[in-house]
Amino acid sequence: MTELSDQRQQRLEKLQRLQAKDRDPFAHDKYERSHTAAELTAQFDSLEDEQVAAAGRVVALRSHGGSIFADLQDSSGTIQIYARQDVLGEMSFEQFGDLDLGDILGVSGVLFKTRSGEITVKVEEFVLLSKALRPLPEKFHGLQNTELRYRQRYLDLLANEQTRQIFETRSRIIEATRKYLTQRGFLEVDTPVLQPLYGGAFAQPFTTHHNALDMKLYMRIAPELYLKRLIVGGLERVFELGPVFRNEGIDTRHNPEFTILEVYQAYANYQDMMALTEGLIGAMCATACGGLQCTYQGHEIDLTPPWPRHPLLEIIADHTGIDFNTALTTQEARQAVAGLELGDISQETRPHIIEKTFDRYVQPNLIQPTFVTDYPVEMSPLAKRKPDAPQLTARFEPFIGGEEVGNAFSELNDPLDQRARFQQQVRAREAGALETHPLDEDFLAALEYGMPPTGGLGLGIDRLVMILTDQPNLREVILFPLLRPRPEL
Repeated sequence: MTELSDQRQQRLEKLQRLQAKDRDPFAHDKYERSHTAAELTAQFDSLEDEQVAAAGRVVALRSHGGSIFADLQDSSGTIQIYARQDVLGEMSFEQFGDLDLGDILGVSGVLFKTRSGEITVKVEEFVLLSKALRPLPEKFHGLQNTELRYRQRYLDLLANEQTRQIFETRSRIIEATRKYLTQRGFLEVDTPVLQPLYGGAFAQPFTTHHNALDMKLYMRIAPELYLKRLIVGGLERVFELGPVFRNEGIDTRHNPEFTILEVYQAYANYQDMMALTEGLIGAMCATACGGLQCTYQGHEIDLTPPWPRHPLLEIIADHTGIDFNTALTTQEARQAVAGLELGDISQETRPHIIEKTFDRYVQPNLIQPTFVTDYPVEMSPLAKRKPDAPQLTARFEPFIGGEEVGNAFSELNDPLDQRARFQQQVRAREAGALETHPLDEDFLAALEYGMPPTGGLGLGIDRLVMILTDQPNLREVILFPLLRPRPEL
C-alpha cells in the first residue's frame, strides 16, 4: 500500500502542475477520433500517409532519447503511436514524456509503418483526456489475482482479452435469444421487480420497505406469476429477460442476483417447450460457438436435437436402484436411501430426499443435453398434473454439462387445484420449510377468470453463458458478482 500511495501522490502532483498551467485533463468532454485501433490496422492500405485521429489508454511507454513509442488501447485493440521531439517541439515532447501508464490520450497525425512493419501513428498533436491517478496493477497484461479480477472488474477488462471476449459473447447470446423469440411472435415485456408478494420458485426473498406506502416489498425471485397474469389477459406469447434475486448461499453455481429468461406460450404444453428449448439453446450455441457443438470443462457437447428424455424417478432408479414410486411417504423415503451418502436427512421430507438423491447420484452424469421429466406433484406446485399419472406433473428440467440450466412445465391453470397446492405449501412453511410458495390470492383470482392451456419455460442465462464460454465459475460470466466487503482498496 505504501508503494501505491507514493505513486498516487506522484501522479497527483503531475495533475496539479498541469492544472496550474491551464491544462486540466478532466476539462475535455469530447474527442473526435477518425478511427478505432482495429480500423487503423484493417484499413492501413487505404489510410497510409493519411491524417488520422485515435484515442485510448496508454498501456506501454518506451523512450528512445528524442523519440517515444507508446501503445494506445481502445475497446477494439491496440495501436502503436510515435512521438518525436523535432515534430512536437521541446515543451510538448516533455509533456508527452511525462505521461503515465493508464492515462487516456487523444492523438492525431500520419499513419505509417515502421521499419519493423508495425502500423503506427506519428503524433503531431496530442491531448491528455484523463489522468490516471492510480497505477495499473503489476503484470497488467494478464491480471491473474482472481479476487482482484472480480472486485475490480474494470481492471480485469483492461488487462485480460479473454474477459472482454466472454462478456462480448454474453451480449451476443442475449441478443440472439431476443431475436429467436421475437421472430416467433413472442412479445418482450417487463414485470415488477419489487413485488408485494413473492412467488414462482422455491427460494427465500430479499425484503425491503416502501416508506410512502408503509408496506413491505420483496425483490422478485421469479417473474412467473406476473407473466401468467398476462396470458390470462390475452397476451398469448410473452417473455421476460432480466434479473431475479434469491436470498441464498453463494458458490461457483449461485449468485444472489442472476439473469433469467422466462417464456410463456398459450395453447402449448411442456412438449412444445422442449422443442423451444432445443431450438433456443441451439441458437445461443451457434452464436457463441459457430454451430451446435461446444466444449465445456473437457467435454465435447452436441446440442443437436432431439435431446434424450428421462422421467425423474426412473433415472434415479437406474443410477441408484432406489424406486421412489414405492417409497411414497417421508419415512419410507428415508428408509429407502439409508445406504446412500446423502448426509443428515433426518429433517428432510420426501421431495427434498428425492432432490438430494438426484443431485448426488444422477446430475453429474448428465453431460450431454438431457431433459429430465415427470416430477412428483409435491415438487412442482405450479405445474399441471399428468392425466395418466396424476401423482406426477408435466414438467421437465434441461441439463447440459452436468448443470441444471432451466425449468419448464405445462402450467397449472385449474384455480381450485392451484389453491389446494398453495395451501399445502403454507402448511409446509408452518412446519418449518422456508423455501415455499406463499398463497397468492390475486393470482388465484386471475386463474378464476380463465387461463388457456399454457407452456412455460425458465432458463438461467448465466449458467448457459458459463457453459457456452467454457467457464468453471459463474463469477466469470457475471460482470459484478456479489462478494464479501473488504477494506478500502
